[in-house]
Amino acid sequence: MKTKTENKTEKTNRSKTKLEKTGFKESKNQQNKNPEKEHVAIAKIYSTYNNTIIHIVDVAGNTIAKASGGQVTKYDRLKASPTVAMFAAKKAAYEAKEKGINALHIRIRGKGGHEGPHNPGPGSQAVLKSFSRAGIRIKSIVDVTPIAHGGCKSPHGRRGRRV
Repeated sequence: MKTKTENKTEKTNRSKTKLEKTGFKESKNQQNKNPEKEHVAIAKIYSTYNNTIIHIVDVAGNTIAKASGGQVTKYDRLKASPTVAMFAAKKAAYEAKEKGINALHIRIRGKGGHEGPHNPGPGSQAVLKSFSRAGIRIKSIVDVTPIAHGGCKSPHGRRGRRV
């Protein structure tokens, strides 16, 4: 008569042969017993119609990487373009990966407030694509553009300057 442990080993041996017969392999998650530890940071993206600035900080607020459109191109008119924003994001992502960051919480900010448009510039979408292509996992995306609520009185009143 067989013991319980012998029965269990026979069952596991049978299941392994079934996997081999079907041609399927174990997934990578099952093979890795020690998964890679997740190091999370915060990417603050300031995107306007003139430039895109990317600032990656750790949870305590210490700077890990910085990049902007002006560091990538020498022409002022190109700083706001999505292509230049993509290259700036690639540069920042490379620096962050060197320091061990593999996941990001993203905070996108436009000009906003009482002085500008309430939506981010054209470079913000390109930055997101570039981060995901660089192999950094995106945990969350939040729009933190400031919204005006009343604000200061304009110098000539509500109806403007009357001449």
